[in-house]
Amino acid sequence: MRRIIQLLCNFTEKTVGIFANRTFSGGIHPAAHKQQSAAVPIEPCPTPPVVIIPVQQHIGAPSKPIVEKGAVVKAGEPISESGGFVSVPAHSSVSGVVQAIEKRPHPSGLNVLSIVIENDGLQTPAAAFEYEENYLQCDKKEMLRRIQAAGIAGLGGATFPTHVKLNPPPDKKIDTFILNGAECEPYLTADHRLMVESPEKILRGMEIIVKLLNVKNAMIGIEHNKPDAIKILRQKIAELGLPYKVHGLHVKYPQGAEKQLIKALTNRSVPAGGLPMDVGCVVQNVATAVAVYDAVAFQRPLTHRIVTVTGEGIKEPKNLLVPIGTPFSFVFEYCGGVPQNAAKIIMGGPMMGLAQGNLDAPVIKGTSGLLVLSDHSNHRYGETNCISCAHCIDVCPMGLMPKMLATWVKHERWQDAKEYHALDCIECGSCSFVCPAHINLVHHIKYGKYRVIQTQKKAG
Repeated sequence: MRRIIQLLCNFTEKTVGIFANRTFSGGIHPAAHKQQSAAVPIEPCPTPPVVIIPVQQHIGAPSKPIVEKGAVVKAGEPISESGGFVSVPAHSSVSGVVQAIEKRPHPSGLNVLSIVIENDGLQTPAAAFEYEENYLQCDKKEMLRRIQAAGIAGLGGATFPTHVKLNPPPDKKIDTFILNGAECEPYLTADHRLMVESPEKILRGMEIIVKLLNVKNAMIGIEHNKPDAIKILRQKIAELGLPYKVHGLHVKYPQGAEKQLIKALTNRSVPAGGLPMDVGCVVQNVATAVAVYDAVAFQRPLTHRIVTVTGEGIKEPKNLLVPIGTPFSFVFEYCGGVPQNAAKIIMGGPMMGLAQGNLDAPVIKGTSGLLVLSDHSNHRYGETNCISCAHCIDVCPMGLMPKMLATWVKHERWQDAKEYHALDCIECGSCSFVCPAHINLVHHIKYGKYRVIQTQKKAG
């Protein structure tokens, strides 16, 4: 019966979802857990005594340090340079003295080369970062230069360098820009608060992006569980006289994934192995749009980001504007500390976030949330045998066969995994979430993707 209901839901979504309650096929409905922080305004997090700024905070080549131990730096000053075209620099979020350039704990679980800066408490700025009234008069080349110089990488979690994404190859004809305000991960409310509190900044950033892409079709997608954000952005669009549309989206995970958002809003399907630009679309997160506005209009670098600190183990859930490089431990202390019986600490959301074992790791550009789960909310079950229920297939937003992929991985059949489109998995975790046998399917598939890529590299 459950499978029949799921199939009927999928059929309904495919046939009427695009025109009524916009969504995609598949997906799940985990408990939202957003009420703890959804109404909590964004507040600045104090600067810590020391910031730890990794040279690798983005997809692509690591940045290269341009300061030495003992150097005096100012807030907003570049401390590393791009390591290639697909790379962005890093900037100091505080003023102070470079204490060390060495490997330090990173949210990925690795030790990564980082620039450690002792805060002098003065927050002396590197520049005035004054508003330029004619910023929209800048040509495309100058806008992209400012975006890269500001160190902007996608703030929705993927952290792909923004200047690259906003400069598609000439053979890719882009006609649609989508601003992503879905924020479908449970617990996270940073984007929600940003949309409620800073709608004009978001729209000014969107205006810059639309000019860069030279598109006439621009829209914002927001899940229906944020009616205040939908209303405020629609009002601000009308007030500013901008030609953008705000579309409400069905509340379903992973509605905010690029390919699923494109399907919901345009009914275009990104091909297997393809990118949004292959169907004429570019997608950016709302926080990234604000960073773009700051970079182009003020030449202000990305030194802070909004982080939701929440979960059953947090005494005072908050949405904080945190200096990049702030140790997790400092952020948690500001929110009342972490209880000794905390079951799990996650950077990001519970579905796609990274479990943390070292609270010395710092907030980086991709840190959308810090989540503390209690024993009650972090259920642990033993893995049992697959019962061939096909729930994982029903919910996969990419139309894959997760159990078959996991089987090929367990038997190290990398070619079979490739042929079953392992590389198209977006690692959303929906399959693991619904599995009644508690098989960690997404873990196996992620490992399989890694091995498929390694096999391809060896084969040349």
